Amino acid sequence: MTDAEPTHDVVVWGATGVAGRFTAEYLAERYGPDELSLAVGGRDRARLDAVADDLARRSDARDDVAVVVGDATDPESLRAVARDAEVVCTTVGPYTRLGTPLVEACVETGTDYCDLTGEVNWVRETVDRFHEAAVDADTRIVHSCGFDSVPADLGTLLAQSCAREAHGAPCETVRIYLDGGSGSVSGGTLASAGELFEAAATDPLARETLRNPYSLAPRGERSGVDPGAQRWPRRDALRGEWTAPSPMAAVNERVVRRSNALLGYPWGREFRCSEVVPTGEGVRGAATAGAVAGGLGLFTAAMSVGPLRSALRRYVFPDPGEGPTREEAEAGHFRIRVLGRGTASDGPFTVEAEFGADRDPGYGATARMLGESAVCLARGDVDSPFDGGVLTPASGIGRPLADRLREGDFTVSVDPAGPTVGE
Repeated sequence: MTDAEPTHDVVVWGATGVAGRFTAEYLAERYGPDELSLAVGGRDRARLDAVADDLARRSDARDDVAVVVGDATDPESLRAVARDAEVVCTTVGPYTRLGTPLVEACVETGTDYCDLTGEVNWVRETVDRFHEAAVDADTRIVHSCGFDSVPADLGTLLAQSCAREAHGAPCETVRIYLDGGSGSVSGGTLASAGELFEAAATDPLARETLRNPYSLAPRGERSGVDPGAQRWPRRDALRGEWTAPSPMAAVNERVVRRSNALLGYPWGREFRCSEVVPTGEGVRGAATAGAVAGGLGLFTAAMSVGPLRSALRRYVFPDPGEGPTREEAEAGHFRIRVLGRGTASDGPFTVEAEFGADRDPGYGATARMLGESAVCLARGDVDSPFDGGVLTPASGIGRPLADRLREGDFTVSVDPAGPTVGE
């Protein structure tokens, strides 16, 4: 750690990549140099200078956007980057290969950190290696601050807070529904998926992490009542329609369970959560659920076989750094609903939270979620009992992030009298 005052409020690490560039653009345009000291970082100064020049054209802030250069494989250069920042906000993946030295540098220098990872095997690694050190250093390491897993994690937090305030009891069950959306998948996201399957094929700890629904919970608490992500079509008991497995459930459900554990089990040790894709009612809904489940199963099977995984990564997946244009990123949308059910002294109740935006979930919306996470950390605008640790969006930042996103044109709402549900 250092006693010197950081020069930059936020360093966007990986600003020459698609997600990093969108995040830097959003922060420069949303806040400007008078409100936020912003730097863009990476290993290629010429490309970083071009990003900073582009920010100048968008926000008239060229002289106030610094460029910092380092190498993801050079720990000393990363320590120099971290020492000079209040928060390092990174989009550089795959995190399994490239993320650990930056986390270590931030813990060593007492610099807060946020990222976009959905690589649960790597999150488990950072929990085991760095949580106690981050607590001692008063350093918040906040993973999964994009579409994985802000809507699910904050949506659950808001639904549970509403349940306790309106009904005097938490929800015993929360179901997260991917109600709709359109967007694109980046080469970086698919590269991360490839790394996850590669790790599962070669690393026993990664396989155990993916098998155990509680693998991100604190040491000694990695078991519970939840059976894990839905794998087959199922008629939903809460909404009375068919649902399919969610491709994001393996990440989001574990993040939500870690939030509950870190916060001291305010939702109970018997709390259950699941994430699904609703597909409608009747025969058509069942058929659609079957098609979604089948497609996801085929993808998982293919990625689990070494030669097929290599062929997909080499010949089918876009290269890391490829992604949508700015116009495409602003054109998508998503809606996630979190439906919770509990029992109060006067009987059963339901609450419902909604989380959405009229932007591509993986880019336009994710850039805002990650950027606002960094701003919350830089300004100390958090509702958290923790000054440090390997944390989640709900446990490390909390409601202020929801408030900032709401101000930024996200739909973030809670209904204490949710819809009538089935059995």
